Amino acid sequence: MSWSAFSAPAKKNIHLQMVLWFLLALVCVGITCSLGFWQLGRAQTKLDWQAEITQKGQMSALDGAFLGSVQDSEGNRAGLLHRPINLEGEWLAPLTVYLDNRQMNARPGFYVLTPFKVKATGAVVVVQRGWVGRDFTDRTRLPAIQTPTGLVSVSGLIALPPSKLYALGEEAKAVIRQNLDFQDFRVETGLPLLEISVIQVGAASEGLLREWPQAATGVEKHYGYAFQWFGLALLIALLYVWFQIVRPRLKSKVSAQP
Repeated sequence: MSWSAFSAPAKKNIHLQMVLWFLLALVCVGITCSLGFWQLGRAQTKLDWQAEITQKGQMSALDGAFLGSVQDSEGNRAGLLHRPINLEGEWLAPLTVYLDNRQMNARPGFYVLTPFKVKATGAVVVVQRGWVGRDFTDRTRLPAIQTPTGLVSVSGLIALPPSKLYALGEEAKAVIRQNLDFQDFRVETGLPLLEISVIQVGAASEGLLREWPQAATGVEKHYGYAFQWFGLALLIALLYVWFQIVRPRLKSKVSAQP
């Protein structure tokens, strides 16, 4: 039996291995690149979301008299999130709640929330009035703030209820709380409380600071993940070129030398 009879199957096996390695590398590069583009898509979605919030915040202010009217509905209000709004009515000061462990400018303190009764309809909306620092010597001592009485006007942005922090056990129905569940607060107070809140804006006043933190989009994280996936795709491609193309050719050149 000739040597060529043995070499033909060997060459066929080598060729099959090369094809398999190529397909494996192609699949891996395809998967990692698709994951990279997916992360870029996530980043763009969040940028579009942030642009929408900014655009809504620059629109003309709504008249808060529509809250609780016949034309008002929870579905309509959802489309008005982040829009400026002007409210006219009165504070329900005795029902003020201080949300604990909230930060502003990296300082711990309270978010102060007070129900606001709309003059035109009698509907009640919780206003996130601002932030105030805490007394570190006595965590139960309430900081001094001023709440105007009578008819007042408030400017703010329509928002969702305040974000919730992790809490152990059931929330106590006290002035200082970790979170405020609107449904429970509605039952607790008996108020016709709306499902939205209003973030009061403007300069510091009434003992409250209103330098609200901007919503973080987290696009940097997605760009970082995309860079890692594209880098991995490039690494796979380079390893394939080195081990399957460059290195075999270098070996064949060395073996061909006398």
